[in-house]
Amino acid sequence: MGSLITIFSKNLRCIRLERGLSQEELAHRAGLHRTYVGAVERGERNISIGNIEKLALALGVDPATLLQANDSNE
Repeated sequence: MGSLITIFSKNLRCIRLERGLSQEELAHRAGLHRTYVGAVERGERNISIGNIEKLALALGVDPATLLQANDSNE
C-alpha cells in the first residue's frame, strides 16, 4: 500500500477525471487555486483536513472516499 498522500492524490485525480473536470474547474468549485490543486494531485503538497473537505464537496464525494486505498492505488 502506498502512502496516504499518494493514495489521496491518485483518488483526487481519478475522481476529477471521472467527473470530467479540469483542475481549474475543480479549484474554482472548491475555492482553491489551480496550481495548488495540481500540486496536491502530484503529491507535492501536504493537504489540510479543511481542504480535503472542500475538494470532496466540490467532487460530490465523502471525504473518506479520497483517503481509501483501492486497487488503482497500488
